[in-house]
Amino acid sequence: MTNILNADLHCHSVVSDGTLTPEALAERAKSNGVELWALTDHDEIGGLQRARDAAHAQGMRYLTGVEISVTFLHQTVHIVGLGFDADNDDLRQGLRRTRGGRKERAMEMSDGLAKVGIKDAFEGALKFVGNPDLISRTHFARFLVETGACKDTNEVFRKYLTEGKPGYVPHRWATLKDAVQWITQAGGMAIIAHPARYKFSPNEEFALFTEFKGHGGQGVEVVTGSHSAAEYVTYASTAREFGLAASRGSDFHSPLESHTELGTLPYLPGGLTPVWELLSTRIQ
Repeated sequence: MTNILNADLHCHSVVSDGTLTPEALAERAKSNGVELWALTDHDEIGGLQRARDAAHAQGMRYLTGVEISVTFLHQTVHIVGLGFDADNDDLRQGLRRTRGGRKERAMEMSDGLAKVGIKDAFEGALKFVGNPDLISRTHFARFLVETGACKDTNEVFRKYLTEGKPGYVPHRWATLKDAVQWITQAGGMAIIAHPARYKFSPNEEFALFTEFKGHGGQGVEVVTGSHSAAEYVTYASTAREFGLAASRGSDFHSPLESHTELGTLPYLPGGLTPVWELLSTRIQ
């Protein structure tokens, strides 16, 4: 396999905060020419068996996947895991602990929104939740769009759900070391997701990549739905600087919300080692 492969290794189903089933995602990926696919639900691997079966039914190659939320320098950072053993007990227990506390956080978010006149947001958000253990800001955003409080989910986040806004409540996630080790000890590869989204200074970003690699992390998303063309170049350079493999994924959540469709990203830049080369023995 080469860089010229339509691999989409980052997307979400109803098992976390997406709106489509694993089966519908697999069908959508295949229709867009995806050759290698992974479902990477947030802190949850409950949809992987369905995803694998659906991928094979569509004739696609498949990797196990997850996206783990970690706290680094007081920010939430996402680490994608690919190619791991989904039956690994340490990984499963770690994800279970990470999911804990989401309901309590969601109720605090609802209280904050009530103070600015948005009532019953917790109950409203629950209508959009496929897995109650994984209620998130995205579900609140969908409720606020439904009620007409905002025109789209981006507006909801800007007005209500980011730091300093009425519905923002921080959550203490896993550590970077935890997430990387859960993935690697289960035989998989840890990858920094969409690095351009984090608001780190250059020194802080250098610290993130240095610590990540020190814990055994091996990859970075270079081509992803939230990166610009210039950021593809920036993080291709970062991958080379740190000796990391490069990944590609749309971060697709919903046909109505996602700006990037499954399987439609540009190919990886040349001169990089694709993650799928290092994971060739883990592809199913």
